[in-house]
Amino acid sequence: MPRMVDVGDLVTTRRALHGVAELIMAGPQYRRSGSIRLAITPNGFGTTGEPVLRVDGTELIAGTRMIPLNGATCGELGTAADLDAGAPEDLYKGGSGVGLDDVLGVDAGAAELIEESLAKGAEALRRFAPDIEPVLWPEHFDVSISLDEVNYGVAAGDDEIAEPYAYVGPWGPRYSSFRYTSFWNTSFGAARRFQDLPRTDDLYDFFIEGRTRAATERP
Repeated sequence: MPRMVDVGDLVTTRRALHGVAELIMAGPQYRRSGSIRLAITPNGFGTTGEPVLRVDGTELIAGTRMIPLNGATCGELGTAADLDAGAPEDLYKGGSGVGLDDVLGVDAGAAELIEESLAKGAEALRRFAPDIEPVLWPEHFDVSISLDEVNYGVAAGDDEIAEPYAYVGPWGPRYSSFRYTSFWNTSFGAARRFQDLPRTDDLYDFFIEGRTRAATERP
């Protein structure tokens, strides 16, 4: 089972990692390479184009430089990594809410749990849909795929669910007519805490059930 981590540390750390994904990775990558798609990497996440960056645990890796995240700002990280920090412009609303001058708080245990949830989510998604490469999206900070007008993924957490969770989300009006059930338990579809689905097999089974229900159940 995943270790227990203080919810406050999870929220603070998730916001910080989300900010790094958005301001340090997705924004500079979009301006240089034209894409905001990020990827899960061993012990963290990283860019899929230039500049080549990744987070490993609680550090930003830029070339040979290993830059601690905790206590830094995204502006300082950008300077240290020699890049133009800032979110992608005019692509989406929302995001991390982190500013360039906000001091990041990154707890090692919380970072490990968040990064583990995203890694196992990506592994389960590859098994679930081998022909689709999971993407870590900087807007919501979730690793996900779309298949037959249904989104499947694992999110690091958000305002609605504070901790990492897996989800199945049928598109638009297709879900809005479903009634709440023991499976369809959220405003956007179905969600389960990562703590309750800690193994890759558990996540895979959840996605399989979601696909079956989305295809066969009717309002």
